[in-house]
Amino acid sequence: MTGYVGRIEKITEKNKNFRKVLFTGKHLQLVVMCLQPKEEIGNEVHSEVDQFFRIEEGSAKFVLSGNEKHLVGAGDAVVVPAGIYHNVFNASPTKQLKLYTLYTPPQHPDGTVHKTKAEAEASEHH
Repeated sequence: MTGYVGRIEKITEKNKNFRKVLFTGKHLQLVVMCLQPKEEIGNEVHSEVDQFFRIEEGSAKFVLSGNEKHLVGAGDAVVVPAGIYHNVFNASPTKQLKLYTLYTPPQHPDGTVHKTKAEAEASEHH
């Protein structure tokens, strides 16, 4: 397919993988994510990558630059500029957090699927 066409809300809600790359272009990447209750992505920074997040299900706590905190839920969006440390926490003790994110430029190899956070971390250390 030349680009990407899909019902992103439904695809995001059905996703059970920690990370799944849906589309990778020259300057942009679309990824769906599912965080388990109380799980976090981990504090990270992308020096050359802007990142957009959209929450489809659940509630999330975003921590930017170590001390700026935002509680967001379904329908909310967050943009993290390049060079900003950030972490995303599933704020629920019982429900999954479903979101999609856009990286500009791409951050992960095309076709990446990590079923769990542990699998993602192991992959990133290789």
